[in-house]
Amino acid sequence: MRDLASRLRRLPPSCGPVRLIGVDGHAGSGKSTFVSQLARELDGAPVLRLDDLASHAELFGWTERLLTQVIEPLGRGETARYTPYDWHTRRFGPPRPLPPAPVVLVEGVGAGRRALRPHLAHLLWMELPREEAWARGRARDGKEQREFWDGWVRAEQRHFAEDPSRPFADLLVRQCAEGYEVLSGPAGSIGPNQNITQGDGPSAVC
Repeated sequence: MRDLASRLRRLPPSCGPVRLIGVDGHAGSGKSTFVSQLARELDGAPVLRLDDLASHAELFGWTERLLTQVIEPLGRGETARYTPYDWHTRRFGPPRPLPPAPVVLVEGVGAGRRALRPHLAHLLWMELPREEAWARGRARDGKEQREFWDGWVRAEQRHFAEDPSRPFADLLVRQCAEGYEVLSGPAGSIGPNQNITQGDGPSAVC
């Protein structure tokens, strides 16, 4: 984790003065836990969790909010202010600040989407097959969220079919029995005229 944090700090800024790092992967793949540890290693780097921008009505329809509330102000070197969604009250709350720190982490399904990639210094993908990730997520959230998960899985499948992230990942992150393994990602191996389809790829055991 320390080596990864050092590597990310050395990247050139990608959004104004900010090195914006996207962490994507299937729901249940361990993004939140990994990002929390990485943020600590980055001396408390700010974290934007995309669950705060999504809503029941728009699971993946948050691109415009992200661009106007976060990307544009950070690109000007200003503190961004986004309105987080409360999944219990089903309302957007008061604005929350996101400072233009040297490194800002963006975590969530779709963090590597097409509209965001031009603003990212690096894209990381949590390397866990989708069925395994979804099973972990369902077990975590319990039976009361079963209906939500059924709808989520369909929405996630549609999203990645139309706008895949993994083929553009700079690094693949695999959780091991102790810590994480960080591997080179497929980014850079894609030609300009190559047709891309979504796939989990191989998942070796650490």
